Amino acid sequence: MDLELRHLRAYLAVAEERNYTRAAHRLHMTQPSLTRTIQQLERVLDCRLIERTSRRFALTDDGEQFLTAARRIVADLDAAVADLQLRSAVSIGFSWLLPDAWFAAARTRFEALGGHVQIHRIDDPISALLSGTIDIALFRKDIRLPAQLATRVIATERRVLAVSAHSPLARARFLNWNDVARYPLVVNTITGTTDETSWPTPRPARPVVTCTNFDEWIELIAADRGIGAVPELARHRAPHPGVVYLDVPDAPPSQVHLVWRVTPAPPRSVQRFLDVA
Repeated sequence: MDLELRHLRAYLAVAEERNYTRAAHRLHMTQPSLTRTIQQLERVLDCRLIERTSRRFALTDDGEQFLTAARRIVADLDAAVADLQLRSAVSIGFSWLLPDAWFAAARTRFEALGGHVQIHRIDDPISALLSGTIDIALFRKDIRLPAQLATRVIATERRVLAVSAHSPLARARFLNWNDVARYPLVVNTITGTTDETSWPTPRPARPVVTCTNFDEWIELIAADRGIGAVPELARHRAPHPGVVYLDVPDAPPSQVHLVWRVTPAPPRSVQRFLDVA
């Protein structure tokens, strides 16, 4: 039998607790199993490490010497594993435009710790997260998430109205949110921030045109199939010759969420990114 890490961890627990019952509880194992592990270790090393009597617990001279070496080996190994885990790449999926200032700051802080961020443009980040394709999703749609996911709001964004350049609304000087409640609406059903429920009193007969990604959404707006609303970021980051973005002072803001898996528990690198983000 070769020396294994489980032997070292078992010996450290016994030597530090100086009691087999407490050590077994610390290691979440039975006392007989722990005793067998220590006996295996002594056979591998071909020496007695612990003097066991009914009245006292003591390490032998070999046991004291091996305790120092075992502590150093386990500490070095744990540090190396932790360092590699923190340096692992964290993959972030998003469907539409990262919030610039937040992402730049979060990436800088995380990579200063030795980590690395990978970004992926995905039409449906939540499905990708559930399948394990990405570690973290950046998501703007307010929906009920599956129980194995957790979420945190990282930003609130001002919303603007998007209309076709050919629409009479494109020349409007002032609009209220309720002013546009009667117009046909283009809705990105997967990741869009606005649908018919975004108005206080939805109109059941309102025409709704659906799509499943931002590219389809903006082309439908440009074709004057309806109006839409998006975070103000689109005005500078997603210009389109056929689309006009309009200020609507009382438009409800939208929120940006980070979403990650809690079942199974996230890797240490993901947790570290969430801490700095």
